[in-house]
Amino acid sequence: MNRSATIVLTALAPISWGTTYAVTTQFLPPDRPLFTGLMRALPAGLVLLALARVLPRGAWWWKATVLGALNIGAFFPLLFLSAYRLPGGMASVVGSIGPLIVVGLSAVLLGQRPTARSVFTGALAAFGVSLVVLKAAGALDPVGVLAALASTASMSTGTVLTKRWGRPDGVGPLALTGWQLTAGGLLIAPVAFLVEGAPPALDGRAVGGYLYLALANTAVAYWLWFRGIGRLSATQVTLLGPLSPLTAAVVGWAALGQALTPVQVAGMALAFGATVAGQLGARTPAVSVRGVASRGNAVTQRRRRPWPMNPAPVVASRSPHGRAVPVGVPCTAPPPADRRPTGSDGGVPRSVSRG
Repeated sequence: MNRSATIVLTALAPISWGTTYAVTTQFLPPDRPLFTGLMRALPAGLVLLALARVLPRGAWWWKATVLGALNIGAFFPLLFLSAYRLPGGMASVVGSIGPLIVVGLSAVLLGQRPTARSVFTGALAAFGVSLVVLKAAGALDPVGVLAALASTASMSTGTVLTKRWGRPDGVGPLALTGWQLTAGGLLIAPVAFLVEGAPPALDGRAVGGYLYLALANTAVAYWLWFRGIGRLSATQVTLLGPLSPLTAAVVGWAALGQALTPVQVAGMALAFGATVAGQLGARTPAVSVRGVASRGNAVTQRRRRPWPMNPAPVVASRSPHGRAVPVGVPCTAPPPADRRPTGSDGGVPRSVSRG
């Protein structure tokens, strides 16, 4: 799959997350953010585990727990807490600085030097989002601000660590997503029951809303997100995040009758333009070599193929002197007529890197 298709599929994740507010307010019981986070994460994780049929091994038990805590278990409760305590979309504004946090963490953990493009596009996206969602309101709640910053830092750190650790050999993004959602859901469960008590009574609309959040909004969306992290740079992926508040604004206008001012439209154009610019000119990570770094890690090496790159020449005929005349030209210059590169057994060279 080419890079453009990967970007488009990864962008579907934040676009899906942009529908969360509308679904929560229109279909779900009010004032149950932790229960909603639990219902998003744990059922989705169990479904993906059943499909993947792969459990963590060795160090990946604690790695999956750490990633699940950062990307799900801590992120969901902190995000809901900030949304409830901050006015006028301020939580989305704080969350939009995630690309800048990822740029800094990538320099420390992945060894990727920040570029002027990544810093500028991250700042421009945050400014555009602020024009879309920021409204005049009273004084900011310190707890809400800290929760918003913590949730953004948690998700940003999880994104960079997911890139750094990659995936174990033979494990796809489906299993990795299932591990994280299950671990995160198990971490949210005790907090939800302690803070909010027993689950609320659910009607048909609530059941449908939770099914949508668990399957499309979480299982599929997070699978696309972590799949994208494995194929794109961490900065590229996180610069798709502003699509979430932009989608929420469009859904609010189209489905909930919320008006969009000219300033909001201008902010949407700025944020979307920054998101697109963040994908242009970025370099897709090289394929890593097995034993050096797993797929998706930042520490990568290009595959090296020994000369010649083509298979052993096929003998088409013999010269008048009885020597084999090869058909096909190697990647550089052809070998002498009386010699051809062979492995220790006289066949095709066996030192081709397998990654």
